Amino acid sequence: MSASLLFSFVIGYFVLLLVVAWVTSRNSNNDSFFIGNRNSNWMLVAFGMVGTSLSGVTFVSVPGTVGDFAGDGYKGFAYFQVVIGYFFGYLVVAFVLLPLYYKMNLTSIYNYLQKRFGTIAYKTGALFFIISRTVGATARLFLVIFVLQEFILKSFGVPFVVTALIILLMILLYTFEGGVKTIVYTDTLQTTLMLVGLVATVVYILNNMHISVGDAMRTLTDKGYAKIINTDPRSGGFFLKQIIGGAFITISMFGLDQEMMQKNISVKTLKDSQKNMITFNLVSAGVNFLFLLLGGLLYLYAMDHGAHYGQSGTSMQFIAEGKNIIGDKLFPTMALEMMPQAISIIFIIALISALFPSADGALTALTSSFCIDILGLKRRTDLTEKQQKKLRLTVHLSFTVIFLICIMIFYQIGSRSIIDKILDLAGYTYGPLLGLFAFGILSKRSLPQSAAITFICLAAPIVCYLIKQYSVQLFFGYQVGIELLIINGLLTYLGLYSISKKATPQTLLDEPVHL
Repeated sequence: MSASLLFSFVIGYFVLLLVVAWVTSRNSNNDSFFIGNRNSNWMLVAFGMVGTSLSGVTFVSVPGTVGDFAGDGYKGFAYFQVVIGYFFGYLVVAFVLLPLYYKMNLTSIYNYLQKRFGTIAYKTGALFFIISRTVGATARLFLVIFVLQEFILKSFGVPFVVTALIILLMILLYTFEGGVKTIVYTDTLQTTLMLVGLVATVVYILNNMHISVGDAMRTLTDKGYAKIINTDPRSGGFFLKQIIGGAFITISMFGLDQEMMQKNISVKTLKDSQKNMITFNLVSAGVNFLFLLLGGLLYLYAMDHGAHYGQSGTSMQFIAEGKNIIGDKLFPTMALEMMPQAISIIFIIALISALFPSADGALTALTSSFCIDILGLKRRTDLTEKQQKKLRLTVHLSFTVIFLICIMIFYQIGSRSIIDKILDLAGYTYGPLLGLFAFGILSKRSLPQSAAITFICLAAPIVCYLIKQYSVQLFFGYQVGIELLIINGLLTYLGLYSISKKATPQTLLDEPVHL
């Protein structure tokens, strides 16, 4: 497949996004950027969030996990255990957190912490969101930029850092003015194209191999690719860990995340926002299963075209045309080198459609959080609307530079399966947020205006790192996995409890919501 032809489609797609951005950002202001003037259509938000939550990581990494190895067998469909947990987590977001955010009429969800505990807790929560979303978003960005670099721009002699800079400038250009008002529409377009790419690839493989979905599932089951439930309690992939951990990941990475909630609270009413969440929840579960099915089909298709497993030292490889394509390299290699040109084009369009929703929303949300939560832009009466906009654009540009630096760090580190890395990092960075919000919602106690709050939130991830590193030795072979987030949140909660005191009616700034 010609790299020049593929690159021309990337440019054409970007031009389309710029047109949409220009149309939607006319007459925009700071409220348009931050919350879309609280007038977004709930159906568009729900559909667009599918692309945002899945991202290029799901598009590339989830299919690759199916034939990868964990312990003494394939990982198979084990990721769906986490997806089941996501389902329950989204219900908590819809019926516990959203009512709280709408009741308080929040622009930034971290204002809840300010009203509940004061400025230090508020700034600490916002800081951990900024760290969490920066790390998560740049990890997702790295994967897709790496694919574009390896399969398109590398043939032109373009260095990786230049590829990363080009992609970031593209995202910066079409989010610079409109913010949320723009990305509600661009995410809808991008989700549509991503799902078209997913379905088209599945249909092509089924037709090429002359099998039905039922036949494919039976074959995958026979080969051990379709296994979902892990029943080993000591394993990091044990099903109860995965389901409970998945639920808390959703509550933390979605319900306590300004990027995701920024789109939800841009919907006019709580009822519509909840309809958005339920619709998104059901669609997301179905799409994740389809990605796992695609992963299984890709391994079957590859083996049907001569690919095979091989041992290299202590690790297993999946060799196709002399290259190891196990994990994240599977889908890009198959689509761009072992399938017809039409599928290659569809893959590239779908891939960049998966890239932009996760990146544009993150860049916008980080700008919003830093301006509102750290700089206090909404409270700055000394600045005109024009001056506020100039400050906001400066912050937006600054985060673009930070994204570039983080992407280059991931490039130096490298990873075979980036989705495992993201879930691992989330356990460290989102745990303090989970602990802060849980303490506010579940208790009636107050916290002192003290730097001890920030210290506790910083100490909990460090303790969690030590627990994870030595869990096998300390707990008789038990491996800490996805439940690390829960442990982190619990340590933060207990630390906050240790410095808290019983609140009086005068000090309790906001009546907590009980589960």
